[in-house]
Amino acid sequence: MSFAPAAGNPADTTIHTDADGLAHGVFDLPVHDGSISAYYAAPQGRTGLPVVLVVQEIFGVHEHIKDICRRLAKAGYLAVAPELYQRQGDAAAYTDVPKLIQEIVAKVPDEQVYADLDASLAWAEQNGGDTRRAGITGFCWGGRLTWMYAARNPAIKAGVAWYGKLSTGHGPLIKQVVLDVAADLQGPVLGLYGGKDASIPLEDVDALKATLAQGNAAARASEVVVYPDAGHGFLADYRPMYRAADARDGWQRMLDWFQRHLA
Repeated sequence: MSFAPAAGNPADTTIHTDADGLAHGVFDLPVHDGSISAYYAAPQGRTGLPVVLVVQEIFGVHEHIKDICRRLAKAGYLAVAPELYQRQGDAAAYTDVPKLIQEIVAKVPDEQVYADLDASLAWAEQNGGDTRRAGITGFCWGGRLTWMYAARNPAIKAGVAWYGKLSTGHGPLIKQVVLDVAADLQGPVLGLYGGKDASIPLEDVDALKATLAQGNAAARASEVVVYPDAGHGFLADYRPMYRAADARDGWQRMLDWFQRHLA
């Protein structure tokens, strides 16, 4: 996998990761109240793989999130991305972001997400994953949930949170924010943020750093990186906000982080 423009259109920065050498696809994930759709990718024919849960942006498990799963699989991980909004509706049907947040995202309680991520780990354990080496990464909405779940589940040995909100959440169901839990992590988290992200003030990032420094061992082992010229969503290669150099650096930092903590 390389961070290069897609073939056929020099102006297109969208990354397309092939599935050569991979097992991958959509499957029905058993959860406490039935099943939800999920996507997985893993090296073909291998077991005992470290596991990375991939938590979607607000747009759901679309092609970009699936591509990220394939990138992680190429790096040797079993990556699993559950459709965490499925009970609330189809995020792919929306083009208006405020309406998407109001009608779907704001109606997703953290407790539902935690239970579905628990189910994802259980599935991974039964399908070639070594959940003694489990990590999590997420983007935007999923970046916040990365911190939250890393504070909740002791099975999580490391997390990488990409530009997730720190002092707020989406909607009235949110009971805690990242700054409430960051001092009590189960595994260390690498936070990747943009210095020009209008949705996440640098004051919040500074507060996060201070909270981590006063926290438990996993909190103190966490790191926060700010890319000064990046805005929100700088890894989102399919959107204009993409910043290739920062995305490459962040991706390598993530791989190094997981190699350090999940090896």
